[in-house]
Amino acid sequence: MKNGRSRILQPRGDFLGSVDLWLHGAPAGDEEDVTVEVMEFRTLGRSGLKVPVLSFGTGTFGGKGEFFQAWGGSGVEEARRLVDICLEAGANLFDTADVYSGGVAEEVLGAAVRGRRQEVLIATKAAFRMGPGPNDIGTSRFHLVEACEASLRRLGTDHIDLYQLHGFDALTPIEETLHALDDLVRSGKVRYIGCSNFSGWHLMKSLAISEKYGLARYAAHQAYYSLVSREYEWELMPLALSEGVGTVVWSPLGWGRLTGKVRRGQPLPAVSRLPKTAANGPPVADEHLFRVVDAIDGVAKETGRSVPQIALNWLLQRPTVVNVIMGARTEAQLKDNLGAVDFKLTSEQVERLDAASAVTRTYPYWHQVGEYSDRNPPPTA
Repeated sequence: MKNGRSRILQPRGDFLGSVDLWLHGAPAGDEEDVTVEVMEFRTLGRSGLKVPVLSFGTGTFGGKGEFFQAWGGSGVEEARRLVDICLEAGANLFDTADVYSGGVAEEVLGAAVRGRRQEVLIATKAAFRMGPGPNDIGTSRFHLVEACEASLRRLGTDHIDLYQLHGFDALTPIEETLHALDDLVRSGKVRYIGCSNFSGWHLMKSLAISEKYGLARYAAHQAYYSLVSREYEWELMPLALSEGVGTVVWSPLGWGRLTGKVRRGQPLPAVSRLPKTAANGPPVADEHLFRVVDAIDGVAKETGRSVPQIALNWLLQRPTVVNVIMGARTEAQLKDNLGAVDFKLTSEQVERLDAASAVTRTYPYWHQVGEYSDRNPPPTA
């Protein structure tokens, strides 16, 4: 192609199935002076839904309350512009939750996509407390039906493309939860279901019950995973690989630690969610963080890429990862994150990042990588 820009991704072969490439701005029969944007699409677990490898997380929408204000406070106009940028790049999946800013994030997202609902995929979550009553929390039939109806109203839509449990509820029978979700799917209000923050046995037991009763099964598990916290690989990744569950990654930059603004000997950035919300997120030892950032810096210099782009690209090469949720306060941050998909780290660069981010596993995982590991190879081997 002459006088144009081509962004081509390497096809990815694994259990998730085929890879689709969505091209923008290429007029038929005209290959001159054309910008071609390519977004890779992967199959969401054991389903027929294709989703972009990058999605936008709306935790920064609304800014209601001290916790979410630390994330961001985008209103409708700013949110609409961020949605525009995502759609221009082919990132048409938007992830939210009823608990984000007490429902305001869903309202802002709904307003931002109004008039173009058929162009986007919407994922939201329920389970966390949304009111003072004893049934305003959890995954009972009562709460899930109420929560889904409320999300539909706030989003201004008649269906949710991916409805996810925000956490596991041990006080509600799994059968009740899955029957309620199956009813929502059969009613047309929900297209696909997923879960988030489950333990291995939570997910496996749920999948077994879905199979036993012929109920809708979890197509995705939304989980915390990053270069500074790789515990997802120990149990949940092998399970996802075995059972065909797609991994949707939240907080891929390690709770704001891999933005490139956190380095050895430097104070935390003045504008960041990290200082105010670190206690609510996963702990990371300073030396471990700095060792990982040093390795990312080295690869970033070799590739001419930013620290966030390297961290995101590394995730996109991990087994079972279908989608990585981007969080961005500003247009500049969003555009930088979107730049994570038009290159591919070399195997040597991936190995260096793996080595820098490796930690001693807890039991039984350290035992499983011993002499018997040839019978239980890790999925990233």
